[in-house]
Amino acid sequence: MNDDLPIILDRAAVTPLATQVADAFRAAATDGQLRAGDKLPSSRRLADTLGVSRTVTSAAYDQLHAEGWITGKHGAGTFITTAPKPSPAHDVSYELPVGDEGLIDLAPGAPCVATIDKAAWRRAWRAAADHPSMIRPQRAGLPDYRAAVVEHLLRHRGLAAGVDSGTVLTTAGTSSATGELAEAVLQPGDAVAMEEPGYRRSVGALRAAGMTVVPVPVDAEGLCVDAIPQGVRAVYCTPAHQFPMGGRLPAARRVELVDRARRDGIIVIEDDYDGELRYDAAPLPLLASIGPDVVVHLGTTSKILTSALGVGWMVAPAAVAHAVLEHRDRTGTRPSPAGQLVVRELATSGDLARHLRRTRREVSERREFLVEQCTAAGLSVVGDDAGAHVVVLLPSAEAERAVVAAGRAAGIHLDGLKRHHFGPQSTFGIALGYTACSRAELHDSIPKVAALLAQFVPCPGTPT
Repeated sequence: MNDDLPIILDRAAVTPLATQVADAFRAAATDGQLRAGDKLPSSRRLADTLGVSRTVTSAAYDQLHAEGWITGKHGAGTFITTAPKPSPAHDVSYELPVGDEGLIDLAPGAPCVATIDKAAWRRAWRAAADHPSMIRPQRAGLPDYRAAVVEHLLRHRGLAAGVDSGTVLTTAGTSSATGELAEAVLQPGDAVAMEEPGYRRSVGALRAAGMTVVPVPVDAEGLCVDAIPQGVRAVYCTPAHQFPMGGRLPAARRVELVDRARRDGIIVIEDDYDGELRYDAAPLPLLASIGPDVVVHLGTTSKILTSALGVGWMVAPAAVAHAVLEHRDRTGTRPSPAGQLVVRELATSGDLARHLRRTRREVSERREFLVEQCTAAGLSVVGDDAGAHVVVLLPSAEAERAVVAAGRAAGIHLDGLKRHHFGPQSTFGIALGYTACSRAELHDSIPKVAALLAQFVPCPGTPT
């Protein structure tokens, strides 16, 4: 018999005492203090212990009995009948990893939300809320959103795509679309060539879909097309701004890749994750413009607006688009309508185009400051004049780890290249993003980071 139950009564509360007693027993049974089969004190004994009348404890027991929590056995007493099994001991291996909250974020892959016009943002959400509620999901995506994507691609990426052709589909972003493509078009075990170092989330999406991911090296100009092995069924690449090394795939390699795809029956997945962020020159023709019959073009709003919307787009050959829609029908998946409605409003009002102009100016100025500070510290940066990050190379994995650790100690989150390899690490350095933090944070932290990196990077002409 358990006489030590933590039943605490608040005699000033409006809740009746009998209800408080019953609540205390339920809580004790729920959290494991009481288990099925445990004997309870009699109503008279419990009343004496709590200093209340027996009417209170009898009413509590009557309520618990009616609910099935307790049962009375003639001549034996009152027992708990319902209680969950005790939870297993806490396993610290399931704890979430320590995040980078509170650190100045200089990792790549983030949008510059500082350039979002809050008034335009609110207008878009209000207009989206006025859209009639959907009855049936639209697997291809909302027609108005897809039409806005067509206009956006034509104006900002020079890609002529048509909703009527069935080649433009809404997605939940580039990583999600990569996995969806693999599941819809490829077979488990198929080999997919992937840039190394490359975008690890797409690697994860491909592997989750059952694909065999094959590394292909990159150089200062991006994917080494001549190193793609025989037998691959698809090639994933980021030709506008290779992630994370920042190279731009030259025209000759683009043509070579499309020719190879046509010759060997390969699907090319063109991830154009930040293609709108270019400052130095007009962009080269997209792979999808050169080879619309073999290239699937992917874009996203998560790098030009915010990851909160969770939408992107796919421009694919008709057969591929049809396979993706069939896959969605089988699995019941579809992209979020809410994000599509907001982007549609931003695009049709002209606010999206104005946002992109502001973002290009802001991000270009941030990049210029970062490069100036690195140059002043004797560092060279790697990466085309585009996007939202650069790379500073380091001589070893040890140096990379030391810089990341020193940055964290200084309150700065830095991203080493190790995590962007899915095979043995071949390139060492730090990918420096300049859009996740505020401009003030950037101006405060970059000189510190440049000085830190300079400790590990030999000056030009210094023997190594």
